[in-house]
Amino acid sequence: MSTHKVDRRQRIGDVAEIMLDYVEHKTTYQAQTTARVRTASYTDPDQWKAEIELIFRRVPLMLGFTAEMPHPGDFKAMEAMGLPVLISRDKSGQVRAFLNVCSHRGAPVAAEGRGNCARFICKYHGWTYAQDGKLIGLSEAATFGDVDRAGLALRALPCEERGGMIFVCLTPNAPMDLDHYFQGFLEDFEAVDFANWAYLGSRVIEGANWKIAFDGYLEGYHFASLHPNTIEPRTPSNRTFYEGFGPSMRIGFPQHRIAEALKDIPRDQWGDQENNGFDFVRILFPNVSAFLAPEITQVAQLFPGPTPDKNRTVLHYLRRDPIRDDADRESVESMMNFFRDVTYQEDYVIGMEIQKGLESGAHDNLTFGRNERGNQYFHEWLNWYLQDDPTLPEPVM
Repeated sequence: MSTHKVDRRQRIGDVAEIMLDYVEHKTTYQAQTTARVRTASYTDPDQWKAEIELIFRRVPLMLGFTAEMPHPGDFKAMEAMGLPVLISRDKSGQVRAFLNVCSHRGAPVAAEGRGNCARFICKYHGWTYAQDGKLIGLSEAATFGDVDRAGLALRALPCEERGGMIFVCLTPNAPMDLDHYFQGFLEDFEAVDFANWAYLGSRVIEGANWKIAFDGYLEGYHFASLHPNTIEPRTPSNRTFYEGFGPSMRIGFPQHRIAEALKDIPRDQWGDQENNGFDFVRILFPNVSAFLAPEITQVAQLFPGPTPDKNRTVLHYLRRDPIRDDADRESVESMMNFFRDVTYQEDYVIGMEIQKGLESGAHDNLTFGRNERGNQYFHEWLNWYLQDDPTLPEPVM
């Protein structure tokens, strides 16, 4: 076993011990000070455009799961930040990403959704592309005239598959260094063998400005008041531990029963007890929140837009075991609907009310408490990217 893996287990065990203390002494992680964020940050169209240009089109975005397209020939076509994106697994098993735009006249070469095919054929004039994006066929080539086929491949996007997830940068030829960006965080997903989990399906919900929605995933201060019947029975309010991995975060949430859950387990095994006494929400900056649970995992993927006051969130669902039969599929579908409804009715509805409140001009700033360090950290990184100056010191947790 590598030292990294030992370090990771040991670290999670240490975090479990801290969270046990939080529950026993009714305390939580504390930032050095409170922090203010301008209300305009959630309403200003210029900032919204800058976030898309300086963050969403530059950093690695998690756009798919290995489990969504595990086989050679599998593909996923989607819209991301207004761009048509095609992710394809070629016959050697390598995943690639392209702009889903034919080089002839600009039509899509694959319909939105998932599928499996040996080649992509543009529905407009039948130009044909291989799984690796190369142009391999022109319909009625004899009458078309000479073209440089090599120069007419689909436009590639930087793409890499790690830890059961597919990361894409939406700018062609942009540098993408996942190790630097995630600072060892992807090991968490490798450790649970996330690449071999089963993809169950997705649901889509819409809400307020993407940061209003995302702020809700970053703290547990609201559990008692907003989720008294759904989350609070499992997880106490305002007992949270934060760790930063570059701009991403691992947020620890102890369960009420943490002391009982860990009482008979040797201390050196606490690092293997995730979901037994404590849980983590893993935040992949800028827009993904993953709650890995054995029964069913929800991974929320937030996309800004189509206007500054709105977001579109895709809720993906996975678990370790594939669907067994029709009855199992039915119960999984109802579980996905339940999680979607809770997320929408309890979190996104109040988010839309918050949007109206912020647009009213009632307050110039919002205040994040010392107990809301995750929100502070997120906004610090957001501002770091918006300043567009890599020589500035990076925020630290």
